[in-house]
Amino acid sequence: MSVIDRSFIERVAALYLLWRAEQRRRDHRRRIWVHQTLRRRTQFGEFHHLLQELRLDDGRFQRYFRLSRAQFDDLLSRIGARITLQDTNYRRSIPAAERLSICLRFLATGDSFRTIASSYRVGVSTVCQIVALVVTAIWDCLVEDYMAVPTTEDWRSIAEGFQERWNFPLCVGAVDGKHVVLKAPPNSGSQFHNYKGTFSIVLLAVVDAKYRFRVIDVGGYGRTSDGGILANSTFGQALQAGTLHLPPDRPLSGAEDRGPQPHVFVADEAFPLRRNLMQPFPGRTLPPERRVFNYRLSRARLVVENAFGILSSQWRMYRRLIEVHPEVAEKCVKATCVLHNFMRCSEGREAPAVRGAGQAGEEPLPGMGRVAANNSSREAVRVRDVFMEHFSAEGAVPWQPTE
Repeated sequence: MSVIDRSFIERVAALYLLWRAEQRRRDHRRRIWVHQTLRRRTQFGEFHHLLQELRLDDGRFQRYFRLSRAQFDDLLSRIGARITLQDTNYRRSIPAAERLSICLRFLATGDSFRTIASSYRVGVSTVCQIVALVVTAIWDCLVEDYMAVPTTEDWRSIAEGFQERWNFPLCVGAVDGKHVVLKAPPNSGSQFHNYKGTFSIVLLAVVDAKYRFRVIDVGGYGRTSDGGILANSTFGQALQAGTLHLPPDRPLSGAEDRGPQPHVFVADEAFPLRRNLMQPFPGRTLPPERRVFNYRLSRARLVVENAFGILSSQWRMYRRLIEVHPEVAEKCVKATCVLHNFMRCSEGREAPAVRGAGQAGEEPLPGMGRVAANNSSREAVRVRDVFMEHFSAEGAVPWQPTE
C-alpha cells in the first residue's frame, strides 16, 4: 500500500470517528431532553406544592401573587383560553393556571428567570416564553374593560372627580413619566441611558382622581426628556391636534364673568405649557397668587406620583433591574398598569370603564403623524392666569397659602 493510500484511509477513519462521537453526543442529548429535575415538577414544583397550601390562606396568597384568590380566578377565566397550548406526542403542555402563576410571580418579585425556573421546575427558556405570552394576553384581554379610550363623558366624569377630591376644576388628568430601569440592550449605544445614570424605558401616564391609569404610552427611550416623550407619544400628538374628544369649554364655578375655560391636564415643569396642559410657574420667589396656583396644581398632580408609588409597591419588578428585552419589558409594564386598574375595580373602589357603542375593537389612541412640540402660546399663558386668579378669589380653599 502506498503512502498516499494510507494517509487517505487515516483521514477517512478520523472523520468516521468524529461522526460517531457527534452521533453519541446527540443521542445523549435526546436521552436527557427533559432534565431529571424538571421531570419532578408535579411532585416538588412550587405551583403543585406550595401554591395549593397558600390557597387555604387568602392573605398569604395575596402577598405571594399580589392578587386575591378571587382576582386570580377571575383573571384566569379571562385569559385562560389565550395562554393554553395543546399537548404533543412528546410532552404535556404546562396548564394555564401554572403559566399565569409563573408570570405573576415574575411581575410581583422581579426575580431572574433562572430563579423562577428553579422554583417551578421548568426550563429558563420556558419561563421567558411564558412571561411574554401571558403579559400580552393580560393586556389584550383587559384593556377594553379597564383602560378603554376615554370618551367625552369619561373626561367629564374625571373632571368632576378632580373637583370633588382635589379642588382643581376642569382637570381631566395628571400627567407624568416614570423611568423603568432595565439591563442595557446589546448595541443600543446611549439610547436607553437616562440622566440618573441607568438604562430605562419611559412610562408616560395620565391618571384620574382615583389613582387609575386612563392613558399610557410605554417604550420611550430613557435619554429623552419628559417633554420629548410627550411630543413623540400618541397621547401628546392627539392632545396637540385636539383629537382627544375633551368636553367643550365651560366657565369656572362662580367665575362666569371670566368666560369659558378649557379642560386641562396638570403636569410638572418638565412638560410644556399649552392651552390644555398646565405647568407651575417657574422660580422660587413668587407673588402670592402664583404660589397659590403652584400649590393647587401640585396638589392635583400628586395623584400620578402616588399612582406610580402604588404600582411599584404592588409589582416589585419596578424595584429591580429588569433583565429582559425592551420589547418584553414594555409588555410587562402595560400588563401591570392594566392589572392595577383591574385590582382597583375588583376591590369595589370603582366601576370599570366600558366602551360606548361603536368603539369595539378601537385601539387606545390610534397613531398619527409626528407633530413637533410648540412653545408657550399667549392663549396658554392666558388660561393659566385665569386659573391663578380664580384660585385666589372665588375658588380659594381655607388651607391654601395666604402669603
